[in-house]
Amino acid sequence: MRYAEALNFLYSKLPMFTRVGAPAYKSGLGNIVALCAALGNPEKKMRSIHVAGTNGKGSTSHILASILQEAGYKTGLFTSPHLKDFRERIRINGSMIPARRIARFVEQNQTLLNEIEPSFFEMNVALAFSYFEHENVDVAVIETGLGGRLDSTNLIQPDLSIITNISLDHADLLGNTLELIAGEKAGIIKHNVPVIISENQVDIQSVFENKASETGSRIRFASNEIQWHTIEWTNDNPPYLHLEGNFNGKKWSVHSPLSGAYQSKNIAGVLLATDELQKRGYSLTDQNILEGIKKVTLNTGLKGRWEKLSDSPTIYCDTGHNEAGVAEVLQMISRISFDRLHLVWGMVGDKDVEKILEMLPKDAHFYFCKAKIPRAMDVNQLQKLAATKSLNGIAFTSVKRALANARKNAGPNDLIVVGGSTFVVAEV
Repeated sequence: MRYAEALNFLYSKLPMFTRVGAPAYKSGLGNIVALCAALGNPEKKMRSIHVAGTNGKGSTSHILASILQEAGYKTGLFTSPHLKDFRERIRINGSMIPARRIARFVEQNQTLLNEIEPSFFEMNVALAFSYFEHENVDVAVIETGLGGRLDSTNLIQPDLSIITNISLDHADLLGNTLELIAGEKAGIIKHNVPVIISENQVDIQSVFENKASETGSRIRFASNEIQWHTIEWTNDNPPYLHLEGNFNGKKWSVHSPLSGAYQSKNIAGVLLATDELQKRGYSLTDQNILEGIKKVTLNTGLKGRWEKLSDSPTIYCDTGHNEAGVAEVLQMISRISFDRLHLVWGMVGDKDVEKILEMLPKDAHFYFCKAKIPRAMDVNQLQKLAATKSLNGIAFTSVKRALANARKNAGPNDLIVVGGSTFVVAEV
């Protein structure tokens, strides 16, 4: 089987949640349990770290993997969704899984897959676990797909669990309150496995504390233990996020190429995670940690997190797509000096589109677009709904045309921001 055939099998037989939404979502662990059992339970033969959350779990996973690589560990990394290449989801020491390995896996297990009929994501998880086991990784950083309690990745018995920010997203599947969503994310907390909560959100603090008490897990809140007294940006192009703060009796000076201010929360969670991993026997030096943070994009290939794409005009993109994520993007915009703001904006139809549109600046020039996925909201519908919120702009037939027109209309001192959807950023 060729790689293209294997991908076609994955995409056509097992629908992607990221493309079609709720109809492709399968809750429950029955399929993945059966699939991994047939593969010899590879998830039981590797050390792992489990990461869940609404916002920040991807960045956290990548940063932690980069640190482990710097410390000399052969590190697996499983994340989703991908931006350009399916193989981005499964990496070892930053290198994407070879195409031939995917083709071989699908070919060898095609009968099994047809019998069990797993979801697209369940297939990804089984592939990643099998690959990591076969390659004898020292440790794998595993990001949940959606939720936690019933997420396909929740088969693992990790050395550490990490939960990042919680906000309203996928409310139709996880619950329509922060408490309900937090309860689903807390489902990754395992018996006697310590858990790090990156951001202490007081309204849902008890959800995690109660679960940790129930499982006998040590729980630590990063935002309680680490407060940054300096959050600023260097004059590099692109700029680095510079953080200074105290932790464990030491002064920390951190530089991150992930320059969104919100990364201060993720990095605090990662610092606490490294402290906990050291307690569990991992050999991680301060230099490993600082270099891992600084080299995260180089080591792991992470893209799309307040990423600078060009100068004159300045163009940034960010994958923030829910209320909390968009709020962070707007905060970053407020820190930049520019003449006019241009927003290349597209969304998926199953988000709370109206609430997010209400957040956007009314004096921006909008270039509405639709990503090439079935979930994407019709661009004319998006434009009309935006107009009811006093957001004026033109609808374009593609992301490419929207960005081209923004470039054409922008002056040298203007700012263009591309966002609203991971899939819009992926196309850019």
